[in-house]
Amino acid sequence: MRASPAPPQPAARRNVAVLVAAQAVLGAQMPMIFTIGGLAGQSLAPNVCLATLPISLIVLGSMLTATPLAALMQRFGRRAGFYVGIAGGASGAAIGALGLYHGIFGLFLAGSFLTGVYLSAQGFYRFAAADTATGDFQPKAISYVMAGGLAAAVLGPQLVKVTAEAMVIPFLGSYLAVIGLNALGLILFAFLDIPRPPRRDPAHHRGRSRADLIRDPAIAVAIICAMVSYALMNLVMTSTPLAVVGCGFDTGTAADIVTAHVLAMYVPSFFTGHLIARFGDRLIVAAGLAILALAGGVALMGVELEHFFIALVLLGVGWNFGFIGATAMLARSHAAEERGAVQGMNDMVVFGGVTLASLASGGLMNCSGGSAVEGWSAVNLAMVPFLALAGAALIWLTLRPQEN
Repeated sequence: MRASPAPPQPAARRNVAVLVAAQAVLGAQMPMIFTIGGLAGQSLAPNVCLATLPISLIVLGSMLTATPLAALMQRFGRRAGFYVGIAGGASGAAIGALGLYHGIFGLFLAGSFLTGVYLSAQGFYRFAAADTATGDFQPKAISYVMAGGLAAAVLGPQLVKVTAEAMVIPFLGSYLAVIGLNALGLILFAFLDIPRPPRRDPAHHRGRSRADLIRDPAIAVAIICAMVSYALMNLVMTSTPLAVVGCGFDTGTAADIVTAHVLAMYVPSFFTGHLIARFGDRLIVAAGLAILALAGGVALMGVELEHFFIALVLLGVGWNFGFIGATAMLARSHAAEERGAVQGMNDMVVFGGVTLASLASGGLMNCSGGSAVEGWSAVNLAMVPFLALAGAALIWLTLRPQEN
């Protein structure tokens, strides 16, 4: 008879509660900024083609700070790293607010880059949840923290609706609200209790080199599929507020569509893992790519509200299946001692692709046609070659003879 699993320790429960609250409250700043960042950038940029450059710099900041932030947490602990993330989020919002107040695009961009420090720190919440959780509680802890994103998906856009036009300068109130959200994090993380990780033995085996790892077909294809899934989601999501407002709807409607999209990104997480266990990660990745293609097809069918809502919900589900499935592929393609090198390489490629996608989004939306409808069509058509690349790579890996 199988023994009942031991209940999780109180420290693990408390840490998960703190991280869920952080994901819900602090995490709300990201859907806020992704809703208004392109619109604010469009109002400040000397060229409308650069409207989404602020979003690009957020992702670039996240990409460039992920590795040093991980090293900082390795040495000083999770709480120190999360406080650095709070500092980045608060200072980024403050500098962004100053850029809006004075109408200086360069200052606004500097704030966006610092916001990327927070985005990078937020990516470690789910890993921190597993640090003190053991046994059957570990995957549940990760799921609970991911579920906090659902609250952020609702809270963030709703805060935009309240604050976007609250001051004479559009969106200034929203950036001031972001400062307040980060201030709450100072209180939340005071209750976090995660021991510092032990020092690594220099003589410990480090596994294959990065060159050998990227030549592994399973790793290479997993990274390609993760990058395409994330980059295409960001490409379309970044342009969505511009397209919605450009087609005659208001900022509040754009916020509601972003809410539906972010909910669609996270809700499937409660069962995606079960689907992967039953059908395999490659099939779930293929389903994700197909759903992303379907999202683009719906978006090309028209610019009524139902088209935006359905397309963005499908975009969120497609991202979930594609990205989580690719992550599962990656996790079983390397040894434990290779984890750091593989994850670092994966994040560099994925967020590099996301940075380029968010930058291209504004150019396609505002500079590839004479109207918002034409720009929106260009954004969604741009998905085709990258979906073809990921699909071809996945088929090649599946048909490739297995090595003994």
